[in-house]
Amino acid sequence: MDGDEPSYFNEMFDGDGVRAPYSGLDGWANDMPPELRNLKQSEAEALFRRIGITFAVYGEGGDPDRLIPFDMFPRVFSSGEWRKLEAGIRQRARALNAFLMDVYGRGEIVKAGRIPAHLVYRNEAFEKAVVGFKPPRGVYSHIVGIDLVRTGPDEFFVLEDNCRTPSGVSYMLENREIMMRMFPGLFQENRIAPVENYPALLRRTLASVAPEKCEGEPRVAILTPGHFNSAYYEHSFLADMMGVELVEGQDLFVEGDYVWCRTTEGPKRVDVIYRRIDDAFIDPLCFRPDSMLGVPGLMNVYRSGGVTIASAPGAGVADDKAIYTFVPDMIRFYLGESPILNNVPTWQCAKPDECAYVLDNLAELVVKEVHGSGGYGMLVGPKSSTEQIAAFAEKIKEDPANYIAQPTLALSTCPSFVEEGVAPRHVDLRPYCLVGERIELVPGGLTRVALREGSLVVNSSQGGGVKDTWVMAE
Repeated sequence: MDGDEPSYFNEMFDGDGVRAPYSGLDGWANDMPPELRNLKQSEAEALFRRIGITFAVYGEGGDPDRLIPFDMFPRVFSSGEWRKLEAGIRQRARALNAFLMDVYGRGEIVKAGRIPAHLVYRNEAFEKAVVGFKPPRGVYSHIVGIDLVRTGPDEFFVLEDNCRTPSGVSYMLENREIMMRMFPGLFQENRIAPVENYPALLRRTLASVAPEKCEGEPRVAILTPGHFNSAYYEHSFLADMMGVELVEGQDLFVEGDYVWCRTTEGPKRVDVIYRRIDDAFIDPLCFRPDSMLGVPGLMNVYRSGGVTIASAPGAGVADDKAIYTFVPDMIRFYLGESPILNNVPTWQCAKPDECAYVLDNLAELVVKEVHGSGGYGMLVGPKSSTEQIAAFAEKIKEDPANYIAQPTLALSTCPSFVEEGVAPRHVDLRPYCLVGERIELVPGGLTRVALREGSLVVNSSQGGGVKDTWVMAE
């Protein structure tokens, strides 16, 4: 195995050789013959297929249940590296929830001039239906997925926040399960912090935010759009792992002050709904009247304290890419602390001077739609043709407020198994922060890897893969 290009931080190698967190993997990778590696890769794909871990991509032909590529080479963090990340993620989750409580309440941060009013109150993710409502324990975003990138030994940046329904946690859990099945010796030789208690922590988090009218043990259900949704596997996986009902809108109904689930034993009250559908579809009487996915009257029960919806309707205003630029200000404003994790420097095209800079430097920047996700609607300047850059410039000129831009970061690389052997590939990380009565994380997260050589786009919908993420136990 060789080192990496000098311009990128290689998480396994530095000038002195193998970095300490990876010391248990160098011999393992070097000693694995190509035929064994190919056999193990086929075994992993067979396990993924048998378990049903697939990823549908809307609007594409071909296999609607294709596998996400799995890279067997784990990514490793030392316990010290993880402590810093965990502290920064907890801090960020606290600030984001304080912001949501504030903007649906008194709006002090807007009154103080720290965030422009129009970015909040004219934001399409701002839901007037919950203005003035305080959810149980003051939590709006119960599962916060923080996307992180690394550029050096101690340089971590937050790429974006996901406060609505961050997906991918099933891959984090299944990646670990499959690695433990295929390479049990690695787990005997290395002290790796466990992640398998995530479903138990999630259930405890959801139960801890049960509504005022809940009597006895809270009954939790996961609300899914159905099996055509790209993340349906995850919905059913989490319901199974938590031992809770997986329901669609048609399985629930409102009667009196409560939400009920139709079961073979008659109607059962539901106290907490972990919804995996967008705000617009939650309740046709409150949001989109043509929604067939939600529950008529659900919002009335929610506002009267008869059910908790996690994450809360309206939480999306906190993960808007224009709002993202103000999260460090939120941390200072609400917590009185300095940010532990830095944002990526960001230009807002809504500001004429910043837009002019972006248009002059498109070839060096990454430009994203403010409401975009999944790697769509973006331009990676250094990887784009002159024609693509010119076409994107016209899009920005037509609607500047719809775009933000960031420098093209030198994302760290991690060794990955590729056809020719082992080679560095760019990675990011999405840890999952649970917010309820307490704030909890499992040590690790979902590492996504850009398997195409030279690519910086790790999204599964754009050809990226996943790998197990290890945090070494103390």
